[in-house]
Amino acid sequence: MPDQAEGLAAQAARVARDLDLLGLPPANWPATPAGPDGAPVLDVLVVGAGMYGIAATAALAFKGVRAIRMLDRAPEGLEGPWVTTARMQTLRSPKHLPGVALGIPSLTFRAWYEARFGAAAWERLYKIPNADWQAYLLWVRRVLRLPAANGVALRRVEPHGGMLAAVLEEGGAERVQLCRHLVLATGRAGTGGPARPEGIDPALWPDLAADGGAAIDFAALRGKRVAVIGGGPIAWDNAATALEQGAARAEMYVRRQVLPQVNKGRGAAHPGFFEGWATLPPAEKWRILAYTQDLQAPPPHESVHRALRLPGFALHLGTPVRGARRCGDAVCLDLGEGREAMADFLILGTGYAVDPAAMPEIAALAPRIARWGDRYTPPPGLERPELAAFPWLGEGFELVPRDPADAAPLTRIHLFNHAAFASLGAIASDIPGVSVGAERLAHRIAARLFAEDIAAMRARLEAFAEPELQGTPFFAADLLAGGPPAR
Repeated sequence: MPDQAEGLAAQAARVARDLDLLGLPPANWPATPAGPDGAPVLDVLVVGAGMYGIAATAALAFKGVRAIRMLDRAPEGLEGPWVTTARMQTLRSPKHLPGVALGIPSLTFRAWYEARFGAAAWERLYKIPNADWQAYLLWVRRVLRLPAANGVALRRVEPHGGMLAAVLEEGGAERVQLCRHLVLATGRAGTGGPARPEGIDPALWPDLAADGGAAIDFAALRGKRVAVIGGGPIAWDNAATALEQGAARAEMYVRRQVLPQVNKGRGAAHPGFFEGWATLPPAEKWRILAYTQDLQAPPPHESVHRALRLPGFALHLGTPVRGARRCGDAVCLDLGEGREAMADFLILGTGYAVDPAAMPEIAALAPRIARWGDRYTPPPGLERPELAAFPWLGEGFELVPRDPADAAPLTRIHLFNHAAFASLGAIASDIPGVSVGAERLAHRIAARLFAEDIAAMRARLEAFAEPELQGTPFFAADLLAGGPPAR
């Protein structure tokens, strides 16, 4: 194995060389205005320093938008779910995906991995361990020297003239940061919180229940009976983790009679879907969205084998949980038709909701935000309430007002997370589309900044006076400060 520090230092030098060859990042060009009383204004504030926040910030910098800042409430190295609440043992994506590369080979995961562990280790690698993915993301952030701050949370965003006022909390104190655009790169957990089925008593939390994507004290479940609702990857990985940490039983309750068999998302993970989805007619988008929602995705076979190897695991197919309530120090599960089951702890592996009203950063603006249900009426038989709740976004991930006459600067807020799935496809949800999504986001924001700053852009153009013909017989110094030459 090569010396890791030496290998990564050499790889960082390759990145620097590639950026130099490409002239990246260019100098800042937007005419960033000042706020009231000269308060500093960011062109873009990116909330979330995980995979999508890093990609968005880097893509913006590569467009010459340098008055940017990326922040995350978590400590450095703990951003996103990879080493905190993601309980699979490896990423579900294939190892050959480039990662947060933005078209630069030296920034790919493979380049980083080979620099750290060697080419032979890459050939032996099956899938990417979570911790390695987190280390890679942190390396990209550092090697690109992205402007970031940890331990800072966005509490809410408010309209402020033609800009946005981001109310931030750091160290227990609030402050306001003005920005022209806000990017919420907050992952799947940032789209409206966990999806909780009807009938699950909220009073079970926190001592008798937890959401599958939340922090869970598995050591406290040693020797106990754990019930898990759901048949997707979150459910399987939580059941396995509970058993590995010493739980006596982990019983999964799945409403389907048969598990889904094909991950249609894998079949759509190519440039056609990534680049073309945004311009599809709404009816075509809806038809495909309803199709994939109805089929759902199977759990990875690795997660299934992991759970099946463990004593104490049981799967109950065709067994929907109608409700759950507290029964003394235990959980009573209502399985319908008078049947009940008991557990010492309940984990919901039912995924995340998409609901702007449940996103604390923009909840106050939610009544003014257009959703798919406001813009598209599906034909009979294709009604899907979960899809209708998705926000209706513009081609740059921007919110759209429900009322076209609404003057609030909603279009300055960009949802670069799973809430964009219905409008823009899987380019803000999963690893395969991350660079495509970041490029789209940065392109649209840069174009808007240019249009807003066109007066300053023209003034700079008129002031540009580099004398190309100085030293030739045709040099005319008097024309440098004037208009075009006479014809």
